[in-house]
Amino acid sequence: MSLLLTTTDPKRILLAQKIFDRQFAEDPRLDKEMDDHRRQQMFQDILYNFSFLSTSVSLQDGKIFASYAVWLYELLCNIMKDLDRDRIMTMMVDHYRILGNFTRELFSEEEANLAERYLDHAIEETRRAMGDYPVSKRFSEGKHVTLRKEYLDALMRSDTMHALALIRDAEKSDIPLEEIYEDVLMEVMHEVGELWHKNVITIDKEHYCTSTTQMVFSTFYPRIFGTPKNGRRIVTCSVGSELHEMGGRMVSDLFEYHGWDSIYLGAAVPAFALIHAMEEHKPEIVALSVTMPQHLEVCRDLVFALREAFPDLCIAVGGRAFETSDQIYAKWPISHYSVVATDLLTWVESGMNR
Repeated sequence: MSLLLTTTDPKRILLAQKIFDRQFAEDPRLDKEMDDHRRQQMFQDILYNFSFLSTSVSLQDGKIFASYAVWLYELLCNIMKDLDRDRIMTMMVDHYRILGNFTRELFSEEEANLAERYLDHAIEETRRAMGDYPVSKRFSEGKHVTLRKEYLDALMRSDTMHALALIRDAEKSDIPLEEIYEDVLMEVMHEVGELWHKNVITIDKEHYCTSTTQMVFSTFYPRIFGTPKNGRRIVTCSVGSELHEMGGRMVSDLFEYHGWDSIYLGAAVPAFALIHAMEEHKPEIVALSVTMPQHLEVCRDLVFALREAFPDLCIAVGGRAFETSDQIYAKWPISHYSVVATDLLTWVESGMNR
């Protein structure tokens, strides 16, 4: 974390200690996040921040410190992998704000005013950098790319209210529910998974994104469950010990929205329970969703068990895990494979032919 800088200036060392103590006093989370090694480095970095800010003020060039602030932020994100980008951003913004309260102990009155402006600019640039993370080509293509990025940025900032507001506004602007589900929320959650795999975000951030998006889904339920029913029935579930149940939830919601009675069994449904559900609910179709490739084998076993128990049952599979395979589903006795729920719905309503 540190960019080692030694100084013998007792005034700066004392000031660094004041800023260090103030930040820990204002942010109790630092006690758990910073071990002794990190604390030592943090103190040294405060001195280094003084140096860059002094250079920027002396040359009257605010870009010097702002560029340094963005570079330091990205460096810390790369080193402190146990913390999320938004958490590190908050730490840095808090530090610059606290440093701004002590500028008159570092500079003359005129220089202090300049330093405060440069610190404000560094805060703006650090906040901007928080959202400047790499996204996949897939995420950057499609009809609602701007809304996707805004929603993902809100999740990265842990700004739940803004995330909700974005989707509510999208609904009010008459974007079809199917597009909100599949072109926005599904693609964002796919990207969240990619960011976690690339170690850009931590597992707790991934869980936050998932729970927030599930809450977003729930805001559509009065509309979804208020549609007239057509008497048709579907059972959906996620496979094996699968905890990524959003794909199955989307299938269930969109079928319900189109008039079906959907029975969503959730995640980690064992074979005997799934077969019992078929006997109890007698659906026209069962849809199995798999997100993680390690659960494909379980899905295969479920498909064969269902086909043996119900030879005429319409069995559909889907989910991101299949995209990592060489069309493994083609070797199974399924009725249909779909990338998205609307494709499955279109196929079903056009006449299911296995």
